[in-house]
Amino acid sequence: MKRRHFCAALTALPFLIGTQHARASSPHTTFDLEPRSINPRYMLIGPQGSAVSNEDFRGRFQLITFGYTFCPDICPTTLVDIAEALKLLGTDAERVQAIFISVDPERDNPQQLATYTAFFDQRIIGLTGSPALVQAAARNFKVRYEKVVGESEDPKNYAVDHSAGIYLLGPESTFIKKFAYATPPASIANDIRQLISSH
Repeated sequence: MKRRHFCAALTALPFLIGTQHARASSPHTTFDLEPRSINPRYMLIGPQGSAVSNEDFRGRFQLITFGYTFCPDICPTTLVDIAEALKLLGTDAERVQAIFISVDPERDNPQQLATYTAFFDQRIIGLTGSPALVQAAARNFKVRYEKVVGESEDPKNYAVDHSAGIYLLGPESTFIKKFAYATPPASIANDIRQLISSH
């Protein structure tokens, strides 16, 4: 049975830093993926409000994760891990584009995403889009997400239950593998470094 995690309201930034130490106790979705089952395609909106697609990063590896800025645990922990992997890669990180795709287009606009991702690492970009575009991207990557409304009367006070993990695309924008949630940043960096040396 696949497990899914429940993300609640956005918490303070100090909490985001501390989440890197609590990853082992957080529930999350995990599932094995065959390369042929993933269609690594997306067309979304970038930080400047312009269209961004997977084709824009040909020649570079892409590290992609899905989430939303109001997520209190899994998303910030994953972004901390990505930022650490980029740091460990050193100059090889220039061959990598890290991407955070929001599954909450109702609340996550390009400016908000830019501020959020920059907190973790300036090299991570946030992408959003219309609900239809986000759904298409998630469907292509086999990502599951669902809006969860609580008892609050505020229509914007809700959570989004979503799959966890990090997707790695190659320089030709082909799917290589999915790193499960809580994969150590050193393992991510080592895998990417080996791939870079073989290209």
